[in-house]
Amino acid sequence: MGTYIVKRILATIPVMALVAVVVFALLYFAPGDPAEVIAGDHASPETIAAIRQSLGLDQPLPIRFAAWAGQLLQGDLGVSVFSNIPVVTLILQRLEPTMSLMVLTTLIAVVVAVPMGVFAASRSGTWLDRALMGGAVLGFSVPVFATSYLLAWIFSMKLQWLPVQGYAPLANGVGTWFVHLILPSLALASVYIALIARITRTAVLEVLHQDYIRTAKAKGQGHRTILFVHALKNAAVPILTVIGLGVALLIGGAVVTESVFAIPGIGMLTVDAILQRDYPVIQGVVLFFSFMYVLVNLLVDIAYTFFDPRIEY
Repeated sequence: MGTYIVKRILATIPVMALVAVVVFALLYFAPGDPAEVIAGDHASPETIAAIRQSLGLDQPLPIRFAAWAGQLLQGDLGVSVFSNIPVVTLILQRLEPTMSLMVLTTLIAVVVAVPMGVFAASRSGTWLDRALMGGAVLGFSVPVFATSYLLAWIFSMKLQWLPVQGYAPLANGVGTWFVHLILPSLALASVYIALIARITRTAVLEVLHQDYIRTAKAKGQGHRTILFVHALKNAAVPILTVIGLGVALLIGGAVVTESVFAIPGIGMLTVDAILQRDYPVIQGVVLFFSFMYVLVNLLVDIAYTFFDPRIEY
């Protein structure tokens, strides 16, 4: 297993290198002159030239990429053009709200979706199965922003049970933190729950037709033991896979959800950077989200070995 883990870790290096090249290309091969966009419509040629020099746009492309890659290897993502604050500092300032939102969303989605999928598989073909999967399709079809506004309207505007916007740090207490995050987490989890539930149902249903499940039934083992010990464990690999792939949904959904609920996270930082054409911040955020996605999928690959020791590359 140790060799497998080392190979998977080494495999992430070329992936991140390719991501870095693509992120660099997004800035320097995009239509228009970034310096002119940043400077504005009424900027003088001297101002534009100064911005071009600060961004390194006056250098040949290979030299620009080498300098940028060298800074990147040292953990330097550059400096914001508008706030003059290092991009790493901006990301770290916004990290807690985004990570809190994504972690709570994942916990809600897994806790709800996995039992939902297992229950649907155990009642395959019944009206309960169809109702649960129909609800999953509905949850996957409704856009996150629509669910966000609906939940905010019901629980904040009408019932006035929960705050409509804002974020409370963990330092203020777990209760306050949870109250401010539960609505955005539920809105973001709606799509994730639907995805995990459908894959869980399919994977468990396939396992339930295996010979060793019939043997377990013949030995008189309980229904819950068969479902949650034998079936779910052997169906864990595809479920873990979709949980890892679903991180992409969380990343995209976090940008929308943070904007709706005014959560000062990396999603809001991304929106502000795009509106301001703050290219160093855009590059840094894209690299950060890419790293998170690669890291989560690496952890999922490693987790495979605990559920199926036969897996190796």
